[in-house]
Amino acid sequence: MNTPHTAQDRPGSPPRGLHRFTRPRPPEPERCELCGADLTAGHRHLVDTEHRSLACACPPCALLFDRPGAGSGRFRTVPGRVLADPGTTPATDAWNALHIPVSIAFFFRNSALGRPVALYPSPAGATESEIDPAAWDAAFAGSALAELLEPDVEALLVRRAGERSDCYLVPVDLAYELVGRMRLHWKGFDGGAEARAELDSFFGELTKRATDVPREAEHR
Repeated sequence: MNTPHTAQDRPGSPPRGLHRFTRPRPPEPERCELCGADLTAGHRHLVDTEHRSLACACPPCALLFDRPGAGSGRFRTVPGRVLADPGTTPATDAWNALHIPVSIAFFFRNSALGRPVALYPSPAGATESEIDPAAWDAAFAGSALAELLEPDVEALLVRRAGERSDCYLVPVDLAYELVGRMRLHWKGFDGGAEARAELDSFFGELTKRATDVPREAEHR
């Protein structure tokens, strides 16, 4: 007589006691890359200036490296401010001199290289472009946002539409987030409709979050 199989020893089922290893496991929680503490959503980031990378940080570590010169200056906490300035609008000739092949890019001052660097979205992620310092000066001379830009940790994010430019000073991790979102939705040669919609959504969120550049900075 055939013996009926139970749910635990049915052919093809895992041996008794191994069920917990065959169930889908929840994703590992994110941890601070300096001290290993668990992180919550919306945690802050540090810039590793030696390796030109971002590191996730818990509140105490972010606060520690928010002080100038902490940790010999290798790590710097990314600020949270987003500033807007309608006066920061590179002229078409000045923009073309930067040799950016697309209508959107972000720029930051790299302290290790001693010069500004440009990056722009592409299907492969962030593509870096070298900038002639003279071209940078021509494009952003007199810009309050460029004057306020903190090296390594903040970026000028520029989006052009014809003769018009929208320019924001943003945390550098936010600029990289945009590149990641664009890459996720990128289709075809020019990004496609989904990527453009994601770009519109991102800048809509940015407009709501941004504050005007401080008045005293406009007269530097």
